[in-house]
Amino acid sequence: MRLGIDWGGTKMEIIALGETGEELFRKRVPTPRDDYDACIAAVKNLVQSAETATSNTGTLGIGIPGSLSPQTGLVKNSNATWLNGMPLDRDIERALQRPVKIQNDANCLAVSEATDGAGSGMSVVHAIIIGTGAGSGIAINGKAHRGANGIAGEWGAITVPWIPAKDFPGPDCWIGHKGAIEYWCSGTGFQADYQQRTGVFCKGTEIIKLKRQGDALANDVYRAFVDRLGRALAMSANLLDPDVFVLGGGMSNIEELYEDLPDAMVPYIFSDRYDTIIRKAFHGDSSGVRGAAWL
Repeated sequence: MRLGIDWGGTKMEIIALGETGEELFRKRVPTPRDDYDACIAAVKNLVQSAETATSNTGTLGIGIPGSLSPQTGLVKNSNATWLNGMPLDRDIERALQRPVKIQNDANCLAVSEATDGAGSGMSVVHAIIIGTGAGSGIAINGKAHRGANGIAGEWGAITVPWIPAKDFPGPDCWIGHKGAIEYWCSGTGFQADYQQRTGVFCKGTEIIKLKRQGDALANDVYRAFVDRLGRALAMSANLLDPDVFVLGGGMSNIEELYEDLPDAMVPYIFSDRYDTIIRKAFHGDSSGVRGAAWL
């Protein structure tokens, strides 16, 4: 049996897969924010729940919003900032008394979708998570591309390119510079843009509902989001030229994106023609956790 945990900024989810990939068990709990020890305990409880329910033990893979440094073995670049600088794999192995494999959550998404999802059969898959934050992972021939320093695919750390004067320099981000993709192309940034314009906080789903009902301001916020995400994807197209973009995370459920993003990208792509498709993750919210299980 294979166990996978998707460790997000707001929720943790475990899945148990049989040897042929069939789902045996699934459970989701809130992430204990800003509490490292409570997060380790939550992982342990999830594993115990899965193994009790299936009467079996399994290997464990975990996808996190960040990565382990090849030099130090400590977590780095996590938007769940209380993980940064911590020996996460060693602490979980100590708690569970078994080996664990930890990989960037977007890499887990990329591997999952390249294996049997929206990028199946394609050589280069660029998977984009647009949820609490915005990040990405790259799968080449079905395997995660980590890079020499473990930072391949850290697309979210880059400033949104071709930034117009009206947006310069952009909002602050925990990454340490302004206008980062991590913030501006995330659900968090989408909601914050609406709140800044209206003084009212609305969830992303509520803003999209207003847009579909003809609300002009909600539509303006959506169009600004599409423009920023389109420029960010165009940069990836010019650098990586993947066979497919696969979108995951909560914002990937906005169906209009798949029609609107290509037109937003094209003006910035250095080619006379651009046909690469953008697809929603085939496994939806389960894709990252499935990829973690296959680690």
